[in-house]
Amino acid sequence: MTDSRNSHTGIIPITPKRIDILGVNVDDVTENEAARVIESLIRSGGVHQIVTINPEFVMEAQRDPQVRKVLNNAALATPDGIGILWAARFLKKLPIRERVTGVALVEQLAKLAANRGWRIFFLGSAPGVAEKAAIVLGKRYHGLQVAGCYAGSPSIIEEPFVRSQITEANPDILLVAYGHPAQDLWIARNQPFLNVPIAIGIGGTFDEIAGIVPLAPEWMHSWGLKWLFRLIIQPMRFKRIITAVIRFPIRVLQERFFGSNST
Repeated sequence: MTDSRNSHTGIIPITPKRIDILGVNVDDVTENEAARVIESLIRSGGVHQIVTINPEFVMEAQRDPQVRKVLNNAALATPDGIGILWAARFLKKLPIRERVTGVALVEQLAKLAANRGWRIFFLGSAPGVAEKAAIVLGKRYHGLQVAGCYAGSPSIIEEPFVRSQITEANPDILLVAYGHPAQDLWIARNQPFLNVPIAIGIGGTFDEIAGIVPLAPEWMHSWGLKWLFRLIIQPMRFKRIITAVIRFPIRVLQERFFGSNST
């Protein structure tokens, strides 16, 4: 990671070191650094997509070239998942220093937005959940400006209406909770029409912030066992968890010992 002082904005832009995990780019950033990168992107102008990479994302990218393209074109790809940190070390890449989960990133951005006067739009999740998450963050970070909340869906048929809602609200940051890969593909299709500086796919983050889904105990977080907690409280996630804790490690093992041609 390199820093260089920007005399016009007074902030220090960061260029994270980018690591290839099974053909998917992941940036070595901490939570604080990710927030600084996003602040720099907002100040630089243009529109930027942010993705949070976990093992499921990497495995989906193996099957779908369009998903891989969207992930690798993102302006910032944070390491979301203990499996990503393990894979970077096991594949003898540059060690990734810290997980940056969707919840942690949203918390960082809410705090930063409250201080900078940026407006956030909450899109996705079940009806009413985005509103609850916005209220929680508003109480936590005084001065946070909520540009709008809308559940909607990633359906292409609904896109014109959703775009109109967001465009009218004119946010600085768009949080999209449609689940992967729908949310990331949705952002890639629609952000050019929205003119929103930052758009981030954040999966089930609204559910966690709003208290709809209980948070795993801290000891399970530190031991990398959040997946087990989610399996206990949400058995329907079984297939996704199998992908993250069994199929992904097997694929990493194949890459380490047999190379990129392994299947």
